[in-house]
Order: sequence, then structure tokens, then C-alpha cells
Amino acid sequence: MPLDDAAAAIASAGVTRMRNLAIRDVVTVPLGLAESPVWDDDAGALWLVEITERRVLRVAPESGAITRFDMPAEIGSLGLTADGRLVVALRTGVHLFDPASGRLDFLVAPETDVTASRLNDGRVGPDGNFWVGSMDARRPVRDRSGALYRVTPQGACTRVADGFYVSNGLAWSPDGRRMYHADSRGIYVQVFDFDPRDGAATNPRRLLTLTEQDGLPDGAAVDAEGFYWSAGITADVLNRIAPDGSIVERIPLPISAPTMPCFGGADLRTLFVTSLASDRSGSFQHGRLIALDVGVAGLPTQRFGQAPG
Repeated sequence: MPLDDAAAAIASAGVTRMRNLAIRDVVTVPLGLAESPVWDDDAGALWLVEITERRVLRVAPESGAITRFDMPAEIGSLGLTADGRLVVALRTGVHLFDPASGRLDFLVAPETDVTASRLNDGRVGPDGNFWVGSMDARRPVRDRSGALYRVTPQGACTRVADGFYVSNGLAWSPDGRRMYHADSRGIYVQVFDFDPRDGAATNPRRLLTLTEQDGLPDGAAVDAEGFYWSAGITADVLNRIAPDGSIVERIPLPISAPTMPCFGGADLRTLFVTSLASDRSGSFQHGRLIALDVGVAGLPTQRFGQAPG
């Protein structure tokens, strides 16, 4: 959607605030289905995945230099670990990947029917576990076969919730007591009560429903003030959502099909956003990685296997 059209749609929706911000491209090379940006404060780098290209990327945010790591299967998401490796969600299951050696160690397969589904959005929670959802990926008509899983560093896997078209949008409140989760095709964001000590997620309830004009909810992040930033993939916007479910701000983006935001940089005040290659706007656009300052800091990145604070 062109920026002028996005701005008009936002204004007519009665949203409290909208802004056009200075935005820069972090990398100059075209990307494919870019997703799951994660800020690595130790390395001062950004990690992300290209799902269908089966790659992990490490990006130096100042120079835009990219290091690529090929995976043996489609990769939906990744997280950092406490020992310098990555936890990666491949179609074949959750693995631990060592970028230094290239070694990939299998941990667990949350789902066995990988011909019809794949792992999608995943993130390390404040409990030190890897939370990852699945989606229907191969059926002619997508159904509610997606689920949400909690994976421990020891490889124990628990199915926490199910009945989703596309599990997405994982993020936690600053105090770790609330977990956000979305179903991109179910068109809603929900919240769970969360216990960061043992990873118990209970009392799921709908927070809000989003239309294609609002921007269906894809990946997400939470800022230090407790607001949930959702990539509105069908409207080319970022929606900033209050804990009560109201959209307080929309930021139109000059990219087609944004997939996920991530706070990073030395002060966690840079918002990185990935997008996927798409012709939905009427002309083909490659996937991109952009950066903008939205005037608020994000939360520190959690690490797989790191004991809760």
C-alpha cells in the first residue's frame, strides 16, 4: 500500500497517533522471506532467517555486512542461547546450531507430520525456554492444525495450545507476567497469564481482532513501556497496541508485507523490521530489512537456557 493511502486509512480508523519516521535500509541486497530478527547484545549484531531460502543471516547493523549460514530445511525462527549457539526451528524440528563450527544438533521434533506443517514464529521466553508455534503449510486449504509449544534446554516439549491457522506474534510484557500470541489467519491477538519461573501459560483470552485493512498480525515485539508492536503484514504498517487491546499508533512503512519487528542497538532504541518478497502492492518487491527510531526502547533479549532473573 502506498504511504499516502496507508496514512489515509490510518486517519479514518480513529487511531490515536500516526507518524512518518525516518527509515533506512540496513542491507542493500534483496532478501526473500525474511523473518525472526533477534538482537545479539554480546556481538552487537542482528540475527534473522530467510525461511524458504533455508538460511540464517547475521547482519552488522552499521555496515550492512551479512554472514550467511545454510540450513538443511526451511527455518521458521531462531533464538540466542546462553552458551553462544542458536536455537533454530527447522521444518524437521528444533535444533541447536553453532555458527563457529557449523555443527547442528537435533533437540526435539514438536511435530512429526512435516509434510503438511512447519514450525514458524519462535522466541525465547523469560523462563529461559524456547517457545515456538507451527502452521499449516502444505494443505490446499489451510486448516487449524497449528499449535504452540514450549521446548526446554533438555529437549522436553510441551504442547501448550492448539487450533491455530498460523501461530505467530510471540512476545512478553516487561515484567514477564503476560505472554502475547497471535494467529495471523485467525486474525486475532491473544494473551496468556505467564509465570516466568516455570513457564506456565494459563487463562488465554482474546485481546483484539484485526482486519486486513488494520494489518493482520504477524511477528511482534514489546517495548519497555509495555506496548505490543505488531507487524501488520496486509496493510504495510506497524501497529502499537496497548495492554488493553487498543491500537494507539500506526506507523506506515515503505515496504510491502512487513513480517516482524525487533528492538536492538546499543540502547535498544532502534526498531528493526523484516519483510517478505511480495507482489501484493501491484509490483514485485524483494524482502527488506529496515531500521527506524520510534522514540522508545525495547526489552533485553532472553537466552535459551538462561535461568529466570
